[in-house]
Amino acid sequence: MIVTEQTYINLLRSEVVPALGCTEPIAVALAVARAREALPGQCVRVSVATSANIYKNGMGVGIPGTGQTGLTIAAALGAIEGRSADSLELLKHVNAEVVARARQLVAEGAVDIHIQEGSPKLYVRATLHDKEGNVATCTIQDKHSSIAEVTLNGKSLLAGGDGTVDDSECHAAPSDGSAARAITVAGIFDFADRVPIEKIAFILESEKLNRKIAQEGLSGNYGLEVGRKIKERMEAGTLGKGLMTEAMAMTAAASDARMAGSTTPVMSNSGSGNQGITATLPVVAAADYLHSSTEKLTRALALSHLVAIHIKGYLGRLSALCGCVVASSGAGCGIAYLMGGGEKEVEATIKNMLGSVTGMLCDGAKVGCALKVSSGVSTAVTSALLAMEGSCISANDGIIETDIERCIRNLGNIGAEGMRETDEMVLEIMTHKAE
Repeated sequence: MIVTEQTYINLLRSEVVPALGCTEPIAVALAVARAREALPGQCVRVSVATSANIYKNGMGVGIPGTGQTGLTIAAALGAIEGRSADSLELLKHVNAEVVARARQLVAEGAVDIHIQEGSPKLYVRATLHDKEGNVATCTIQDKHSSIAEVTLNGKSLLAGGDGTVDDSECHAAPSDGSAARAITVAGIFDFADRVPIEKIAFILESEKLNRKIAQEGLSGNYGLEVGRKIKERMEAGTLGKGLMTEAMAMTAAASDARMAGSTTPVMSNSGSGNQGITATLPVVAAADYLHSSTEKLTRALALSHLVAIHIKGYLGRLSALCGCVVASSGAGCGIAYLMGGGEKEVEATIKNMLGSVTGMLCDGAKVGCALKVSSGVSTAVTSALLAMEGSCISANDGIIETDIERCIRNLGNIGAEGMRETDEMVLEIMTHKAE
């Protein structure tokens, strides 16, 4: 495909979007909510089939406003109150009454969640029944908010079915990752460095949203309190105050809050809230530390998010590889840019990252993700600092090659193909742990 300035803008607008809660259970709630909206009567039974990756990522993560974890309560909330028009923020209307009704639905045994063997990696199909015997379904596939099919009693309700308007989300950028793969690191750097600033000013919304949840995580008792404890150790003198520790504390705190069920939305990247947090907040922390201008921060954020989107285009939205490797690589590039780095330093930062944290596996979304996020952030800062000193991992090392695009493809092959059996083993362990 032909890559233009608009290609980069479309990718940022379509892949950097607000989300409330972990996007895997939110995708389940969204599918259930859309099916419920198609159902004429009151929903009495919910059955949800998901891909193994959706199932894995939704097992242990906090659901906003509930104090509970997992896909079952998320599906019940979608059946009771979720509004599909709100997309990945559909649980923002949840209150105590809604939660109580959702819990009752679960207690009645009316909600079933199971794995659909052989499905795409990102797949959710919700089937709902009402008292009158009507059956409505909704299928989400390829993107967390992309509704592929809605039916009522076997008849399609989308365009091409009974003629009603297709309400699946429209994106300027293709959902198959082709645009993300078509861009290059060189092209991303040139775009971020030269595009008229008013055309990418919207990316500052990621700073606003993600900084807010970081502040919440630093002040509240969320999850493992990774960010808050790092900050406390900095104040006590056990950890030194500096760019690395500030970035780690801010980013981990945001992950702490989000994964423990905070009702504060975040700006996601490529369908992941943690990736959005990690592509944003280390860059914000660096801009604070370096006293960077708003324009410089805006360009650095665009660079960070686009690098993450580009790498994710080769991995796929869900993989066995932890997304913090991808997002931290983007953040490292943004940090290098804020320090005055050019394309050479940005490429070196990515290579240093891939030579360090490649292989960190994803074992589901949970409060412990804040630890992985903090590890990714510390490596991102180190990788950027080394790159600025002219130190770049050699092409003789492991999966690293001279060509940065081949390095990224190598990472994609490892995460999407090479770690497939690892992914299956992780799910096997997670679903068969001793009670």
